[in-house]
Parts: sequence; structure tokens; C-alpha cells
Amino acid sequence: MLELTRITAGYDRRAPVVRDVSLSVGHGEAVGLLGPSGCGKSTLAKVAALLHRPDAGTMTLDGTVIRGWRHRAPQEQRTAVGVVFQQPRLSADPRLSLRELIAQPLRATGRRREVPARVAELTPLVGLSDELLERRPHAVSDGQLQRACLARALVLRPNLLICDEMTAMLDASTTAALVAVVESYRAESGAALLAVGHDRVLLERWCDRTVRWGEEEAQGAGSERVAVG
Repeated sequence: MLELTRITAGYDRRAPVVRDVSLSVGHGEAVGLLGPSGCGKSTLAKVAALLHRPDAGTMTLDGTVIRGWRHRAPQEQRTAVGVVFQQPRLSADPRLSLRELIAQPLRATGRRREVPARVAELTPLVGLSDELLERRPHAVSDGQLQRACLARALVLRPNLLICDEMTAMLDASTTAALVAVVESYRAESGAALLAVGHDRVLLERWCDRTVRWGEEEAQGAGSERVAVG
């Protein structure tokens, strides 16, 4: 499904954040990427989400080698991946209502006719009311906004969902609710999951296997170290 091979990436070629890292996610598999803040796992997640071009290495998605990132990637590749970030306020346009936020990917891909039905289908699943849908980000809580961001990530029915610290800013009940939404979607669609975080207990309960970043020894069943070099 997803193969990242010897990826080097960052924001300054002289000092890459990620160096020579390999990671794989199989069809329908849930993989947790566990590591401390600042280790580079979010940069790797952006590469996997086609949002950041690596300096070196290769990425394969559904058997196709990726040759373009961001707007240079074909639409069918961009829409195959849904992503939810840690800080919803940085990934949400403050001018849009939650309804418009969720519908954004459909409108951007020329599928406006699907907006009413798809938004109506997703919003009760993520726990948003009609009244909340009319509010803008400043008028809702972080948890409510993250629910909308998850619905936005699912609206195009991606084959791969990347959750980059999705629940790091949320309370336990909201975390459980959003994880349940992801798992319900995966059970229905067969989608794969890459869940990035620093909460070992959450990732090991949520995912089929957990990959630990860096040189720390893997502990517990289903854990391994990320391949470096």
C-alpha cells in the first residue's frame, strides 16, 4: 500500500530532519509511528501525505512510484490519502464554517454535487450537530474543530488515512470518539492507517503494529524499530 524507502527530508538540505528512513504500511493495515517530539516523525508523515517532497529516497503508493508532491501529484494520488494534523486551528481556514471546511476537498476536486449528501452522512458520525456546522473555527472548541477536520479527511473516501498526533490536544473522551470513527471507517472501507504519536499505550492498542523511532529498543508485542539506513 505505502512504501517509504530510505527517505531523507527536511527544510534545509544541509540539516535534514529525517535521514535515510524506511517505513511500510500494508493494505488495510494500521501502523503506529511512535517517537518523541522533534524526532522527525511529522515530517515523514507529510512526505507520506504528499505534502512535502523528500530530498532523497522513494515512495510507492498502491504500487505506483510517486514522482510529484503537493500540486504536482496527480489528483487520483492526492485524493487517495486523507490526513489529520495535531493542531486543527493551523489546518483550518478561519473564514470557513465547519460545513464549508468539511466540503472543501469535494469542491476542490469538482464534486460539488456530492457535498450535501456527504456532509450529512459524515457529521453525525464525528459528533457534530447542524448548529455547530454553521459556526466558524473561532466559535468552537479544539475538540469540535478536530472532529470537523477528521470529517474533511474522510470526505473523499481515502484508501490511506494519516493521523499525525490527531488526539494530542484532546481529552480522553474525545480521543476515544475520534479513534472509534477512524476504526469504523476502516472496517467499512478497508483503508490503511498511519497513526503518528508519542502515546505508546494509545498506539499499541489502536494499531496492528507499532514502529518506534530511533535507537531505543522496541518493547512489547507488536513493536519494532523504524528502519534507518
